[in-house]
Amino acid sequence: MWQEFKKFAMRGNVVDMAVGIIIGAAFTSIVNSLVDDIIMPPIGMLLGRVDFSNMYITLQAGDPAGPYATLPDAQAAGAVTVNFGLFISSLISFFIVALVVFFLLRGINKLQEGVIAPGEPEPAATKKCPYCKTEINIEASRCPNCTSEI
Repeated sequence: MWQEFKKFAMRGNVVDMAVGIIIGAAFTSIVNSLVDDIIMPPIGMLLGRVDFSNMYITLQAGDPAGPYATLPDAQAAGAVTVNFGLFISSLISFFIVALVVFFLLRGINKLQEGVIAPGEPEPAATKKCPYCKTEINIEASRCPNCTSEI
């Protein structure tokens, strides 16, 4: 049973999937930092020093009653809130991830355009002389066997 599990765990797809999940988790933290620390502050500044993380609507006040200066204050008081600012941040984060993945895949596809796929036959390197029917180099302009011009 151990050998069977070991064979399953070391299959290429399982290892590739594990690597993908690990890289994805690391990539998520990078994108979150990019959005929260680099992109959102200038956007907030352009919109009049708006902090998206503190944009919310109070549905029901907590104890003590509001108004609350920040979202953590409202949550600490037990207020029921709709946190649309965090949702906007998540949308921007998703958009950035989608753009990065798009450009990454686009670059990979561009690199692979020049590479022949493993299942495709290689381009012909020879051709037949129309006169003597022998194989000659595809770039030849004269047959080396019968000396005919091609």
